[in-house]
Amino acid sequence: MPTASLAHMSVRVDGTNQTLLMPKLQYRFRVKVSGFGTSAPQTDLTRQVVDVTRPSVSFTDIPVDVYNSVVHIAGKHSWDPLTLNLRDDANKQVQLLVGQQIQKQFDFYDQSSAYSGQDYKFRMYIEILDGGNGTKAATVLETFEVLGCYIESANYNSLAYSASEPVTITLSIRFDNALQTPRETAGLGVAVQRALGTAITSA
Repeated sequence: MPTASLAHMSVRVDGTNQTLLMPKLQYRFRVKVSGFGTSAPQTDLTRQVVDVTRPSVSFTDIPVDVYNSVVHIAGKHSWDPLTLNLRDDANKQVQLLVGQQIQKQFDFYDQSSAYSGQDYKFRMYIEILDGGNGTKAATVLETFEVLGCYIESANYNSLAYSASEPVTITLSIRFDNALQTPRETAGLGVAVQRALGTAITSA
């Protein structure tokens, strides 16, 4: 049967073909925030998202010089800032939320800074969805829970008589940690067994 040939449209693994796994799609997502700005609802920001980058983590390389060679081990990790692009709506809801969040970090009128990080840090949730809508509610396939966020930079971008695109605001968001949920299946944050030993290499 023709449909049976679809089972061959993948790569052979251990001598047999396996059906192709459905990929997550880039445009099926939403971004939610908690503690961003001071106004409610904060869903106005969710509705105006254009695009967002997912978390990117890197580890410092620690070279250990040994006889005739060098061994490398992982040092401290660091998260790169996220980029969030927003459409600036005519009702000024997005601009208001962004302005409130920036003012929480630093009051530009009174030239007064926040007392501590807990006064202005917020959370972000980057959710990948399955495409459901309307009467068929969307299912969240994966969530990046981004913790300890603040706006590192806000770019209100340009205006041009020759352009037809919406006005946008680009935010660079610095954060402290990110976890994938559900943690038991998603990846980052899942519990793993730790090997007890003193050797640098064991495999």
